[in-house]
Order: sequence, then structure tokens, then C-alpha cells
Amino acid sequence: MGPGPSDVAPSVLSAMAQPLVGHLDPSFINMMEEIKGMLRKVFLTENEMTFPISGTGSAGMEFCFANLVEPGDEVVIGINGVFGTRMAEVAKRCGAIVTKVETDWGRIIEPQAVAETLSSVKNPKLVAIVHAETSTGALTPVEEISKLVHDAGALLLIDTVTSLGGCPVRIDEWNVDAVYSGTQKCLSCPPGLSPVSLSARAMEKIKSRKDSVQSWYLDVNLLANYWGDGARVYHHTAPISMNYALHESLRLILEEGLENRWDRHKSNHLRLRAGLDELGLVLTAQEGHRLWQLNAVGVPEGADEAGIRTTLLNEHGIEIGPGLGPLQGKVWRVGLMGHSSSPENVDRFLSALKSLL
Repeated sequence: MGPGPSDVAPSVLSAMAQPLVGHLDPSFINMMEEIKGMLRKVFLTENEMTFPISGTGSAGMEFCFANLVEPGDEVVIGINGVFGTRMAEVAKRCGAIVTKVETDWGRIIEPQAVAETLSSVKNPKLVAIVHAETSTGALTPVEEISKLVHDAGALLLIDTVTSLGGCPVRIDEWNVDAVYSGTQKCLSCPPGLSPVSLSARAMEKIKSRKDSVQSWYLDVNLLANYWGDGARVYHHTAPISMNYALHESLRLILEEGLENRWDRHKSNHLRLRAGLDELGLVLTAQEGHRLWQLNAVGVPEGADEAGIRTTLLNEHGIEIGPGLGPLQGKVWRVGLMGHSSSPENVDRFLSALKSLL
């Protein structure tokens, strides 16, 4: 019940145990097409270039920046936690001129702050926002930010590593140009793949680059020859078993129904919040913008933050996460993600925490 990985369904583990086939085997190519189609349904997009990168969510982050950013490009990045900070570092390594929109950890990136920053940037190419900040439990709305970004002539990139499959993510409706996620959180698949999606507008920018994409492994032009339609050209050996697992996890999501899944995460978040209220504990992320699937619980004064986490794990079999950065020692990060998000898990955690406090 930490910030990821989440538990996975038994059928996902069983899928990983199936016999291997080649990465150009016709049966695997058929599975690739099914994965792409299911990912479009989960991302709520019609983007042709929607597929899983071989690597964790951080690989998806690097994929987006490496393909979209050329040296000297002006990039605006929202920073309200660990992963916005990481975005800025990746963009800088791609040669971007980075302008930061910073706010306190636990608060959202406000549209007004983005607007003010964009007005001071001469030629912004890309604006990047962490939709669901795993380090703080804050959910930044992107609809209004999206309009500001496109009015400024820039592309919008969002990080949905923790949000995809656990709360509304509407790529086409929000006019998002590039997005990446991870398999190990609300998709309830083991870590190892990063679903991504690029809009037609983003692909046009990539194809008009002056220089080649600096990463051969993450070059979407090369990957498109393997994951795109038509004849498949070998690029790298795809992680076969991980794609088996993703296929099954996506099938389970669509079987449950996307909105039903969102509602389940919301219901269990509210159940947790009510139980925390009874214990006199508070959620520290900004009111009205709290993630359902990742809850930052304030550590009460005098409590042994690390000791309680250790005892929860060793004596109750419950893993939760510590705070990071300025929140270290101040919060517990309690995940209610995917297969782990259930009333039984909420009640089990609350009972154990109450006994320890």
C-alpha cells in the first residue's frame, strides 16, 4: 500500500508465466496491436502513436523530452514535488533552456502561475506538468493549463504515472500533446513498461527536427517502424513477458470499466479519509486537489514515523511509503492503487495504524 508498485491480479502473474515467443512472431504482433488499442481506450485518445516503451515510467519521461526537445528550445516545467524536479533535470540534459513554475510541495501548479511564466518566455516550445505528483498526493488540473499552453503556441506534456487508471485522464479532450505513464501503479502490472502517447501535432514537431533524436533507444521514428502499422522492423528485443502482463492488466481494466475503476479509487480514498478523521489525522495535499490513489498522511507530533512504517511491514504485512524531500519524516504515503485499492485493505491499514498509534 505504498506509492508503487501496487499488488497485481493473479491472472496478471499467470500471464507472465506463459511460454515465450519471438518479438516478431505473428502472435506477438497481434498482441501488440491489441495492447495499442486498449491503451488508446485507457488514455481516451485516438493518437496513432500510442504504445508501451520498454522501461519504467522514467524511461517514458526521457522518451518524451528526448524526442520533443532540441538544444536551445525553451521549456516551461511545473515543479511541486520530486517528479517535476526530475523533469527539469531531464529537459536540461536534452539541452533545453528551462524556466520553472515552482510552488510548495503538496500544492498544485496554478494556471495563473503558468500564464505569468509563459508571458515572460519568448518562444516556448513545450510546457510539462506532473498531473499526479506521487511525492505529495496532489492532482493538478490540466484543462485550463492546456488552453494557455496552446494559445502560447507550445506543446503540452503531462506525467500520468500515478493517475492513469486511477482517476480521469482524458488525453484528447484535454488537448494533450505528449503523455507518459507507468505500469506498476493504477494499471496494476509489474514495473517495466511505460505507456506513452504522442499527438499528430507532436509527431509533426519531431519529424521537423534539425538534428536526430539524441537517444537511439528512445527515438520514436525508429520505434514507429516496430510498433507502427505495416511491416515490422526490428529495433530492440521487446520484453515479451512484460507485454503479456500489460495485455492482461489492460483487459481487466476495460472489463471493470474505466469509470467504474475511477469510482472504486474515489470510494476507497473517501473511506480512508473518514477513518483518518476518526484518528485525528489529516491529509496534507491541497484541499480539493487530493489524489484518490496516493494519500499523504501527516505524521502526528511525537510519533515514530520510520518505526511505525517498519512495524506495519514486519508485524502486519502492510507496506507504506515515507515522505520525500521537504516532506521526509512528515508524511506517510499510503497507496490505494489498482488491485490494492479495496475496502478491506483500507480497514486493515486503519486498524493496524490505530493499534500502533
